Amino acid sequence: MCIFQLCQRSCQPITSPDPVSELTKKQEQAEEEATITRGMMLCCCGRLSAAVRLWITLWIISPSRLFYSAHAQTRIPTETVKLWADAFGGEMFSLATKYSGSHLLQKKYKDVESIIKIEEVDGLELVRKFAEEMEEMLGRKMKAVKRLVNAAEDADLYHEYNVSLEYDYFNSVKVNERDDDGNYVELGSEFILESNKHFNNLPVNTSLSNIQVPTNVYNKDPGILNGVYMSEALNPLFVENFERDPTLTWQYFGSYTGFFRLYPGIKWQPDENGVIAFDCRNRNWYIQAATSPKDIVIVVDISGSMKGLRLSIAKHTITTILDTLGENDFVNIIAYNDYVHYVEPCFKGTLVQADLDNREHFKLLVEELHAKGMGTVKKALKEAFGILSQFNVTGQGSLCNQAIMLITDGAVEDYKQVFEDYNWPDRKVRVFTYLIGREVTFADNAKWIACNNKGYYTQISTLADVQENVMEYLHVLSRPMVINHDHDIIWTEAYMDSALPKSDEVTIKGIGNNLMRQHIYGFTVQLFASQAQSLLLMTTVAMPVFSKKNETRSEGILLGVVGSDVPLGELLKLAPRYKLGVHGYAFLNTNNGYILSHPDLRPLYKEGKKLKPKPNYNSVDLAEVEWEDTDEVLRTAMVNGETGAFSNDVRMPMEKGRRVLFLTNDYFYTVIKETPFSLGVVLTRGHGEYIFIGNISVEEGLHDLQQPDLTLPDEWIYCVTDIDPHHRKLSQLQAVIRYLTGEEPDLECDEELVQEVLFDAVVTAPLEAYWTALVLNSSNSADGVEVAFLGTRAGLVRFSLFVGSEKRVNKKFLTKADKDSIFTMDHFPLWYRRAAEHPPGSFIYYTPYKEGRERRSSSVIASTVVSVTVNKKMAIAAAVGIQLRLELLEKKFWTATRQPNDTDCSTIDGMCPISCDDDNLNCYLIDNNGFILVSKDKKEAAKFLGEVDGSVMQQLLNTGMFKQVMLYDYQAMCKIGYHHHSGARPLLSPFYGLLMALKWFLSNVFLFLMEFNFCGFWHSDSIVDAKSVFHASHKHKKQDMLQPCDTEYPAFVYEPSVKETNSLIECGTCQKMFVVQQITNSNLLLLVTQADCDCSFYPLITLEPHEVKYILLFDMEII
Repeated sequence: MCIFQLCQRSCQPITSPDPVSELTKKQEQAEEEATITRGMMLCCCGRLSAAVRLWITLWIISPSRLFYSAHAQTRIPTETVKLWADAFGGEMFSLATKYSGSHLLQKKYKDVESIIKIEEVDGLELVRKFAEEMEEMLGRKMKAVKRLVNAAEDADLYHEYNVSLEYDYFNSVKVNERDDDGNYVELGSEFILESNKHFNNLPVNTSLSNIQVPTNVYNKDPGILNGVYMSEALNPLFVENFERDPTLTWQYFGSYTGFFRLYPGIKWQPDENGVIAFDCRNRNWYIQAATSPKDIVIVVDISGSMKGLRLSIAKHTITTILDTLGENDFVNIIAYNDYVHYVEPCFKGTLVQADLDNREHFKLLVEELHAKGMGTVKKALKEAFGILSQFNVTGQGSLCNQAIMLITDGAVEDYKQVFEDYNWPDRKVRVFTYLIGREVTFADNAKWIACNNKGYYTQISTLADVQENVMEYLHVLSRPMVINHDHDIIWTEAYMDSALPKSDEVTIKGIGNNLMRQHIYGFTVQLFASQAQSLLLMTTVAMPVFSKKNETRSEGILLGVVGSDVPLGELLKLAPRYKLGVHGYAFLNTNNGYILSHPDLRPLYKEGKKLKPKPNYNSVDLAEVEWEDTDEVLRTAMVNGETGAFSNDVRMPMEKGRRVLFLTNDYFYTVIKETPFSLGVVLTRGHGEYIFIGNISVEEGLHDLQQPDLTLPDEWIYCVTDIDPHHRKLSQLQAVIRYLTGEEPDLECDEELVQEVLFDAVVTAPLEAYWTALVLNSSNSADGVEVAFLGTRAGLVRFSLFVGSEKRVNKKFLTKADKDSIFTMDHFPLWYRRAAEHPPGSFIYYTPYKEGRERRSSSVIASTVVSVTVNKKMAIAAAVGIQLRLELLEKKFWTATRQPNDTDCSTIDGMCPISCDDDNLNCYLIDNNGFILVSKDKKEAAKFLGEVDGSVMQQLLNTGMFKQVMLYDYQAMCKIGYHHHSGARPLLSPFYGLLMALKWFLSNVFLFLMEFNFCGFWHSDSIVDAKSVFHASHKHKKQDMLQPCDTEYPAFVYEPSVKETNSLIECGTCQKMFVVQQITNSNLLLLVTQADCDCSFYPLITLEPHEVKYILLFDMEII
């Protein structure tokens, strides 16, 4: 018997999965196991013959040599691979340059360098100019709102309330409705509606507004009728505002009585249950305008008497209060019974910003509250006053209103001393009391608390009472502002506009909790797939409307709120793409650090086949998008409203994180005056710092601009076409031509951009004739090249088809259906951006990314940039390329990678002749990010090499030919179980995690035992029932929900200084050789590996993201 003493290996913890580390570890383990096996064989071979012992000894010393005794014959000759790579590279370069016309285009720009000026972009001057234009635009919106406020207050001043008033108005739900006799229903007269492009093609009436009333409000209540009659005075102001500023969108007045006057008028649809749930008084723009920022502590009674319906009402009350808060407010929630508990222990003793994330987190925690014990309100009130006092003294929080919301079914203690000690005589903190239940025994106590602390008392006996009663506190908090007539203008955070242009691709119903959702509530609206997600957002400017009547002025009566929507896309039109360069961009954020608009903001996520708004889409922080700024230098400066500049090295993900670019960005930022917003502009070092200007006459350029192969992106603003109704049907190219020919002299056009387009049209015009000649002279050998195209930094695109459009394998390319391939307001095309980071003249090749299981594309894109250099300043003028069939690339590849049988092998060290057709070789064409373009197995195309052969990818990382880069996504959505539990709950007890693990183990053992019948312990009927439970649980798991999370994921990048490499991989019983060779004038690599050596024990290296978990430790303390 053989005895071994094995050394136990020590394990080092890792914080995140590292494919390379895992690979190395498994390789070491495999080698160790092989050594042990060989040792056992050696130890136990004493009884064997000498020949066998010799064989075993040689196997231990050099196992691979026994299986491959003629090692030289298995060697892949590097010289042959280099010849293949050079042949294939030359063939593809010749093909790409010929059919793209890149040399001709470079020559044409070279010929005009003498009349080109290259200027360095002054980033600070640029951002100030953009900010001034945005300030002017937003100023027009504010003036429009102020005019509406004055008109509404004057109308109320001269209106006498008539309790018996009868008045018919246009009810937006009932307009154009008829009864069974064909007559218009009450409040439903004829209301003319016409589709209007400016209002997202919705049917609207631009001459009149109409009225929406929630289902729970009587539409002929005297208060409603008087308010509607009074506010009719706004109709001419709505129309006048729109005529003064045709960029205005929706204008509206929300009354404190609950009705909502909207211009232009629309047909409002109820939801699927026939309910009009929208109440303007619950919307953020109304609440923020009606009240000042506030610090709120919600104190809720969870004693035993609150069990059942009372606790449900209390929870709903808390949720409703939270819904009235915004990102300028601060909040915390304290629950009390025998002890005082913070519902979120991590927030003990402080207030947190009432942003969407925190509000939703509080709601989840509130649902977990349980009633038990006795109520001790004194301790809870002391804790609440202590928090508010500390924030007031230290200058934290809102620095404005402070209030305590007491939710209880009765207060029986002697609480007077608490108010004497903490709130009297100044009464800086208002106390609002919500008495839960029908009992009135403690009503006097609750009233006394509210009335003696400048608050408001209300009793809530049913769930239906919650909404109206909670809203009363807003009127109390607004009184000082109303009495002083402080007409503060407010701007809301970004929210989703769901009234979008139609598309056949994505459907969204009832998006978000915002105004536009309710404008079309019940409609099925569709997302315009080519539009950047961040440009779908809006903000609202709003102002309160007060009563100016002398007899009621001291009472501080709020009449309502006036508002108007501002699409953020309209703002970013004032920061045109052509001035920002290939990778540059502009972004907006609030003084709270939240993103308003950013090209990397992704407010939507995909659930099944539908896109939905993320729960936290409008509370994404600047630090979560510009995550390379680890010290938050940029965020701090912009939140403080500063003007300045900042530089940073960044990793820019592309193609949904599959690829990455390394850039140095210069950030320039400033505040937009009279608003809480700041503007940032990003320029990329190098070519992004320069812009070149070419001069050409209109006469020279106009002819070339009218050629049929030329287009301009409609998302870029060459001429303003969305103001004048007569211009709205014009494309941007049509508008430019009509402007230049004098047909539409009143068009407002960007003179600088139009001049650049004219210049580019002239310089690129010869390619039309060149491509046409190729089409006429093309031979069968060129079959496979389908499209030649070019794009300039001014957005001009030319393309030529070498095949009929019906024969193209990728018909979406260069169309709106493939937004990555066209110029948008958000970015340059992908083929332009990727080529810009490669040397001019060198082509980049890639297959368009496809989501889903079938990732293999049938087409390949090849592109290169054309540069211009003047006085040692280099700017990128254009990018040019071709779209070809993958079959053509494969044909060229397999032709180049084979040796004839009559090859002279006398000077070749290794296998000869060889061919990629051989069964013992695997050949791959991969790109600079490790993705496979060509493989013997066609299913491997478009896959990452590490997902196909982990052993080779790991060795490429070890040799430095590739490097791994970690990227982060702070807007990801991760799967969670159907039942959500608070992330803080496991922290409450050190035994909680152990108990949950035990529970999981026992439940799974139970299911396992019931699934299988061991030794006939259970009857077969029981097994059937158990299986139904088991499979039901699996079905339940399929209903996993998605929630916001943070993830990290790897990307891999080729190091171009390493032109070639080869190596042997130890794979237990064999050695696997591979050779990698760079393909010149491209971003491609030729990889040749042995196919007859099994290295499958190496783990695959994937691009899968991993959720980043955060653990917050704290000390538990019961108050």
